[in-house]
Amino acid sequence: MVRELLAGAARAALGGGRRLEAARRLAGGSKKGVYRLLMDDGTTAIAYRWDRSENYWPAAEGDEDLADPFSPGLGLDLFEAAHARLDGLGVRVPAIRFVERAGNRDGGSAPGAADLAIVEDVPGESLERLLARDRRAAAPVLARLGEALGAMRGHRASGYGKVAVVDGGGASHGPSCEGVVLDRALRDLAEAAARDPRIAGARDRFAERLRGLAAAVRPRAEYAVVHGELGPDHVLVDADGHPVLIDIEGAMYFDVEWEHVFLRIRLHEADYRSLAADALDEDRLALYALAQRLSLTAGPLRLLDGDFPAREAMAGIAEYNLQQALQLVGDR
Repeated sequence: MVRELLAGAARAALGGGRRLEAARRLAGGSKKGVYRLLMDDGTTAIAYRWDRSENYWPAAEGDEDLADPFSPGLGLDLFEAAHARLDGLGVRVPAIRFVERAGNRDGGSAPGAADLAIVEDVPGESLERLLARDRRAAAPVLARLGEALGAMRGHRASGYGKVAVVDGGGASHGPSCEGVVLDRALRDLAEAAARDPRIAGARDRFAERLRGLAAAVRPRAEYAVVHGELGPDHVLVDADGHPVLIDIEGAMYFDVEWEHVFLRIRLHEADYRSLAADALDEDRLALYALAQRLSLTAGPLRLLDGDFPAREAMAGIAEYNLQQALQLVGDR
């Protein structure tokens, strides 16, 4: 079924009289369908397909509110805005070959109509796999990734929120980045507590700690470009050894500390050193570390409410971050 839906777009993207032989869904995509397209002459490309049927996350109120910096990164508009901003900063992202909006196909009424982008199929492996296979070979890639993060960090805006919103002249909800994070962390805390008695038993301590950390953060007037979930699985390594950022729809202007907390969570300390930034705010780091541990507990537990296939791995992520969160409030 998906092959038939993608066949016309594949021909438009890659041209030359090629015919689509196969469309294989790649592992890892939980909010959109990610397919490797194989043409009859061996040419390949990657298709991103944003549709409710491709999204394993349970629908929630506010999912489509782009003024919420942490609303799901769903759709072609967010992808194109993030792609334009990152590419403009010299950050390597897969080249766009073709885009199609659902509403442009028979008014959106055709069966299977969905937002679609076809992009370059970057040869090589992810940074995550390279680090596991050969840490020494990954060192120059990490150094180049550090340069890309420096370019993102150097581009500032006076407002925070999704790149599509801020670059479009819009504004986001909330009084500040730390205020948005506090509100989100309290929601994640409530969700996690409803699903796990260990979090429920420490809920008051978590809430008190979150509010205390947020109160210590001093105001800030400028925000940098961040990916939002920049783990090594969201970085491909091209044939020339350059890092290529993927899953970019959640890119936003925000406190750079948010990005660096996530990087510290996802990387070994020795690997993170190539990416470290000077003058990070310790108060923000402390708040965001606890908030992200709660998010990485509540999110996977929420995903397990649905039919996400890699259940054991997702349960492991939830359990590990639950333990880390408990440790941060001294309840372990």
